[in-house]
Amino acid sequence: MRKLPKVETLVVKVGSNILTHMEKGVNLDFLSGFVQSICKLKKEIPNIVIVSSGAVGAGFKLLGFNERPQNITDKQACAAVGQARLIWEYDREFEKYGVIPAQILITKDDFANRRRYLNARYTLRRLFELGVVPIINENDSVVIEELKQIENFSDNDNLSALVGGLIDADMLLILSDVEGVYDKDPSKFDDAVRFSEVKYINEDILSAAGDSVSDVGTGGMKSKLEAAGKALFAGCYVGIIDGRNLDNIKDFFNGEDVGTFFNHIEDPLNKRKHWIAYAAGISGELHLDKGAVNALINKKKSLLPSGMTKIVGTFGMGDVVAVYDPEGIEIARGKVRYSSEDADRIKGKKSSDIQEILGYKFTDEIIHRDDLVITLTNGA
Repeated sequence: MRKLPKVETLVVKVGSNILTHMEKGVNLDFLSGFVQSICKLKKEIPNIVIVSSGAVGAGFKLLGFNERPQNITDKQACAAVGQARLIWEYDREFEKYGVIPAQILITKDDFANRRRYLNARYTLRRLFELGVVPIINENDSVVIEELKQIENFSDNDNLSALVGGLIDADMLLILSDVEGVYDKDPSKFDDAVRFSEVKYINEDILSAAGDSVSDVGTGGMKSKLEAAGKALFAGCYVGIIDGRNLDNIKDFFNGEDVGTFFNHIEDPLNKRKHWIAYAAGISGELHLDKGAVNALINKKKSLLPSGMTKIVGTFGMGDVVAVYDPEGIEIARGKVRYSSEDADRIKGKKSSDIQEILGYKFTDEIIHRDDLVITLTNGA
């Protein structure tokens, strides 16, 4: 049996090669079984995001094309129509199980722009709290790069890895059209051997991966390996399985030897927080009263504005700041959710007063516990 880490937040990437069909558009039989598998899995894993390709594949038949068009404008038109059909089919299937899906369309700029990045992060967290299953796709109707297969967001494999980092996912599960990662192309070599577990993605493994051969997708095994590398670097374990057999999803999480598991991250949470504690530049300071210090260190709580007594420096939302106790000793570092100007206005106030004071309210917390690292030597 394979030993898997505890998974509470999961990204599942499903590609157009198994979600759509050249002749029929959306593969309704697969979609129905896939949604059922996700709803069963959600009973054990509370936070699940689906990164779903298939907008162009779902739309080109509806617009009268005999095959996936090559013209960029035609592809964007197909994506606009196909995304509407795809999310409608998802909604119909999830409704059977009393689960609400949400559609989120993302572009590269949403990751490059810090404020939009954080907005997406906090929106997804809130959707998790509400029990919603977000369905994410790149906004193909306005983005040219993915449709042209240009570097960066070249496909949804890479998008799924970035989403894993965005939400601090524990696992990225990529549904492929092969059993996993092999030492050579299994479609050409009968003696190809599947890797059950991979610790490091090296040149030998990358060279064994081929480019996309699907008529409806853009990402092959090489892009999946590149995405796996990005996810692992972000502190997210990765699995690649044959998604055509939906029993593999259950079997994978039951520890059975299906697919390929990338297992070289020992403690992803500490790896993520290591960046906050030691690698990020410090943009300012928050000084707290004793009650807030106790809440952070002993009660493992988030930092609320009521516990702040002084703000030092100039910083923006998402910057990393140092947190000090009343004696001036640094106890923590974390990413703030309000700018220094707004933090100064709400320091010492109740979270319920934020809206009235600022004219808006982003969250109750100045620093969420997930974005906080205790740095005090004898702290938790």
